[in-house]
Amino acid sequence: MVRSTRREVLKVSGALLGGIAAGTTVTAATSTDRYIVQTRGRGLPDGVDVVHEMPGTNLAVVTGDESALQAAKGVREFAPDIELELNEPATNADVPSFDASEYEGQPGDFLQWDKADLDVPAAHETTEGEGTRVAVIDSGVLETHPDLAGPLNVDLSRNFTDDGGDHNPVGGDDHGTHVAGIVAADNGGGIGVNGTAPETDLVDCRVFSEGGGASFADILAAVVYSANVDADVANLSLGAYPVPRQTNGQFYGKVLNSAMTYANKEGTLLVIAAGNDSADLQHDRNFVSLPNEGAQALSVSATGPIGYGWDADGDGDATDLADPPESPAFYTNYGTNAVTLGAPGGDADPAAIGTDVPWFNDLVFNTVFSYEDTDGDGEPDTQVPGYGWKAGTSMAAPNVAGAAALVKSANPDYNANQVEAALKNAADVPDGYDKAFYGSGYLNILDAL
Repeated sequence: MVRSTRREVLKVSGALLGGIAAGTTVTAATSTDRYIVQTRGRGLPDGVDVVHEMPGTNLAVVTGDESALQAAKGVREFAPDIELELNEPATNADVPSFDASEYEGQPGDFLQWDKADLDVPAAHETTEGEGTRVAVIDSGVLETHPDLAGPLNVDLSRNFTDDGGDHNPVGGDDHGTHVAGIVAADNGGGIGVNGTAPETDLVDCRVFSEGGGASFADILAAVVYSANVDADVANLSLGAYPVPRQTNGQFYGKVLNSAMTYANKEGTLLVIAAGNDSADLQHDRNFVSLPNEGAQALSVSATGPIGYGWDADGDGDATDLADPPESPAFYTNYGTNAVTLGAPGGDADPAAIGTDVPWFNDLVFNTVFSYEDTDGDGEPDTQVPGYGWKAGTSMAAPNVAGAAALVKSANPDYNANQVEAALKNAADVPDGYDKAFYGSGYLNILDAL
């Protein structure tokens, strides 16, 4: 099978991205009646309703009359809320998956090349994340999944949207469930999959609604909430690119930095997906990627193998790899100072997609669910826990978030900056690869511990 070169792939990634990369978001629209407000510490004016107060910061989210905000002396600055859209790629929907009953009896790690490459089983000889807390700010975590029911703290989990539901995912969006599994899946009593920190206390912060949109303001509120419930790590496998650096982009960047700086000060390390646009963030002078380019962000690029369990290089040997797990994924954003670490997020060979080879083995395998019609009325009504593949910097970030929880567990006196420093100091850029894809280097959990 002939593979495209990385240069060729990057040239056409705009066309392929929607079919392969997972978890990136785009700016969809601005709200006309919902505002992010930076106050002067004097409270909010009459004529608006508070949606999120964000204690500990001078930020709030309100709905109401714009003129009331314009006239209020206690308001320093405000701008319309931004609606972001989570793009689930066609590839992630097309790969096989198992429901929990079909998967029963399989070894928990037989498809998890990411955990094997990171030496997670060896790291668990030191700690499995005991005494830590990780918040997942995403599309919701299915609390009935057998691999997540143990780690998930239902009492602290929250829905930050206005859709009236609880923290659980709505519709068929299992993105947050997959992310959460990468962090903390506890192997479901020996029949499931492994997370990096299965003994952490997992908090679900749902910011995506059934329509697939997420309010930028809800994301800010979830970041502040994570800090206020003493999360040691918050994972954000989401983002918006390109956001203009000028005009309102300056305000959104400023309030994001304010929320992120507060979280960092409170001890919450913010691990954020770098994005899946094949973009050189280092040299983009006109646009910014948010929130991974915000203050205190630990921005994560994606890597992955080509040929895991299939003969990608056509030499007749399905046990070797055409590309190793630390190879940059073709879709990942990059930039030496824009990326902090590289980590397993999954890769794919475009030439193999649609063929009968198991190309999807090169994606990340973990917890998902299917949405099935169990009462026979023709309408999906039940979320059935299962296991499947996804790829993206969305999958790389939780591998780092879980690693951060392990470092914090082994070093309970570390603050957020010290946890990040341990991860960065342990990382190295793989031989023969460009530093721009890795920042400090490829995630090395054992040396970080």
